[in-house]
Amino acid sequence: MGGQASGQKVKGSLYIVATPIGNLEDLTFRALRILKEVAIIACEDTRQTLKLLNKYNLKKKLISYYQPKENQKIPLIINILKEGKDVALVSDSGTPGISDPGFRLIREVIREGIKIIPIPGASALTVALSASGLPTHRFLFIGFPPPKKEATKKLLLSLKNEEATLVFYLPSRKIINFLNLIEEAFGNRQAVIAREMTKFFEEFLRGEAHELVKKLEKKHLKGEVTLLVQGHK
Repeated sequence: MGGQASGQKVKGSLYIVATPIGNLEDLTFRALRILKEVAIIACEDTRQTLKLLNKYNLKKKLISYYQPKENQKIPLIINILKEGKDVALVSDSGTPGISDPGFRLIREVIREGIKIIPIPGASALTVALSASGLPTHRFLFIGFPPPKKEATKKLLLSLKNEEATLVFYLPSRKIINFLNLIEEAFGNRQAVIAREMTKFFEEFLRGEAHELVKKLEKKHLKGEVTLLVQGHK
């Protein structure tokens, strides 16, 4: 643990630690070791991270690091690293920086010449792709679409001729309206909704956009979903 000596005080390292997206047993052995060894964990929501730590009987000092308060915590975390302490960055679930807080901190840590060490693991993006049944040799991760309808329409129209499988993250309350916009922009395309991945109610819904809307009208979804859309042929 810790950074390299260079004639000055040894700096700590920032570990980018992927955590489970649902099932807490999906934490890797290496991630568990790092969480045990670091001095501090910077997390998105302390309540979520505590669930993981309690599962593995870990007690650690936590720093809340979340949007839009990231810039307020970056100097604090960098100072801790400069003191020679190691810090683990985690998000509520999955890999930090993938549509989760992390990018700004990582960028500033790199600028300070502090070592970054990624600890790979779960990501909703790769989990959904692996089980989707859609082509995975080429995909385009969009993440969360714009909040306003017109901006979303413009985005989708720009993607109409994209051949890669498209991957979106969406709040479940917006999925039906978004599927209607998908059909309007793309026409008949195969799509997959991945929800509750790795959890007890894990589900993959497959079909064209209008078929998925019909299936969803009978359900009451919560949380976020991952939507994959077939690329242009």
